[in-house]
Amino acid sequence: MMKVKRSWLKTLAAGAAVVGLGLASCKSGDGAAGETGFRRDKTLYLAGSQWGDPNTFNPMAESWQAAWPVNDKFNLMYEPLIAYNSLDGKFEPLLGTLVSHDTQKVVVDLNPKAKWSDGQPVTSTDVKFVFEIGRRFPGAATAYAIRFVSSIETEMKEEGGERLTFVVNKADRNNPLVILDHLQAIRIVPAHVFEKLLAENNNDLSAVQKFKIDQNPVVSGPYNIHHYNNERIIVKRRDDYWGNEALYEGKMPAPEYIIHPIYKNNDHFAIALQQGRLDASQTYMPRIWLKKKDQVGTWYDKAPYFVPGAMPMLLINTTKAPLNDKNFRRAMAAAISYADIKELAVSGYASDMQPGLIMPQGLEEKFFSAGDAASFGVAHNPDLAKKILEEAGYKSVLKPDGTLDYMTDKADNKLPQLTITVPAGWSDWEAMVKIAEKGLRLAGIDVRENPVDGGLYWPALPSGNFDLIMHKPAPSVTPSLPWTRFEAVMSSRDWAPVGGDNKMNENQGRYNQPGSPEYNARVDELIGLIPRMENEADIIAAYQELNRIFMQDQPAIPLCYLPEQFYEFSTKIWKNWPTSDNPYAPPLLPWVGASTKILWNLEPAK
Repeated sequence: MMKVKRSWLKTLAAGAAVVGLGLASCKSGDGAAGETGFRRDKTLYLAGSQWGDPNTFNPMAESWQAAWPVNDKFNLMYEPLIAYNSLDGKFEPLLGTLVSHDTQKVVVDLNPKAKWSDGQPVTSTDVKFVFEIGRRFPGAATAYAIRFVSSIETEMKEEGGERLTFVVNKADRNNPLVILDHLQAIRIVPAHVFEKLLAENNNDLSAVQKFKIDQNPVVSGPYNIHHYNNERIIVKRRDDYWGNEALYEGKMPAPEYIIHPIYKNNDHFAIALQQGRLDASQTYMPRIWLKKKDQVGTWYDKAPYFVPGAMPMLLINTTKAPLNDKNFRRAMAAAISYADIKELAVSGYASDMQPGLIMPQGLEEKFFSAGDAASFGVAHNPDLAKKILEEAGYKSVLKPDGTLDYMTDKADNKLPQLTITVPAGWSDWEAMVKIAEKGLRLAGIDVRENPVDGGLYWPALPSGNFDLIMHKPAPSVTPSLPWTRFEAVMSSRDWAPVGGDNKMNENQGRYNQPGSPEYNARVDELIGLIPRMENEADIIAAYQELNRIFMQDQPAIPLCYLPEQFYEFSTKIWKNWPTSDNPYAPPLLPWVGASTKILWNLEPAK
């Protein structure tokens, strides 16, 4: 897994929150922890979410500045209302319990035993605060969430405790699916701490964002920050964590400390895991089967080793010729060898690729139609790619040595060379692009890889400054899949042309421009209808219709199925990791969603 930069707004909307008043950073030698002194049978070493020096533990800072475990949807320090199990699609209790959800509302009961680390109870005031902060400050992350939630109604239950009703915002997004996403992702903050911090800073959110919040912050989760430097981040178990009694029958997490070493590249992770210096990782490691002799485990003992959850793909700028021609896009899809990508670029860590935006396995399988994929989709077929190009009037001009020189369109105009933008140094993505480039050129399509650093890659996505670009829309397994993936690739709701300050966070390839002759209103209609449907047969039919349109128009080219995380673990120090034979938690590191309960189930190996 590679480090991904997101805007702060998107990050908190996906799962961060702010808490605590600490202003100074811990430093080496401060007595909190040194280079040694951590009993190995009480310390868990996990890695893959921190790649550079930790600058701040304030989740209200930009996400690329904030450090693990507050820079994403992690449960160790700050918790959401509910946890999502990506294996079975069920919601598990955390700060609250999901009571019901429909097209009008989502109802959650707060756990009356939930407490902050300063002893104060977690209440509806805290929950409302983190949502209302988005109304008060347009730059706050939950400004995005309030487009989905019009209000939060509260009531006291007869047996005690509070019930929260999240009312669907019918006047804006009208999407109960995404409310479920928010409730398992947005971390709740203590209003009594945060309001005080805002008041002391003239109600200036930007001033609050500058604090490090790294000294004894007020948290609800099972761990709190203990020490950090440029080599590691350490959190320590809170033995008085409310959830030990309320959720785990009085049991505490097995590790007293969790240490996140900061490595510079994937090779360091692989070596540390093989040596037992690292207990689990979420980084890409090629040929994982060769590590089995070193007690390295994965979810499956055999290929594909990992559970698929994300779909890396080539987004296509459909506003540029010849990419604005769906025939040309379908020819590209036919030219790429997905089997080579699976075997050579990602070590066989994927099942066979099928056309479309729906995964043919797991929670999405019920929406997938093999018949539609065969009838409407384009699989790897170089001869078909050449035939489509020829019938659409495109020609490939060769050099004297027989290699491709350039292409012409049906008017015999020379076409500019196309480029595929990819983040430089992302080895698995670069390998996918090289294989795609090879297939495209063999079919006569003039395209080249364009590796760029992050400073160019991330701005290119929303601005549309690319021909084709590697991306992984909807990278996490959430309750709204596969709807989220369709919206991310096809929605025209906020369509904006390329150029100027125009940005698009969805449909970054600018597919299906409203008002154009090619505009298909049915796409946006289906994307709007699916979250409000209640009958499963209707939902399946709508997804399949939307997928048929995707396959016919090919606005993006999915390349393979990869896991949400590359879940790898060592059994040298700790045992009882979840696997396909022992699936008590999803295959994620024990700080995400329903996988956090791994911490209560691990056992020392010796």
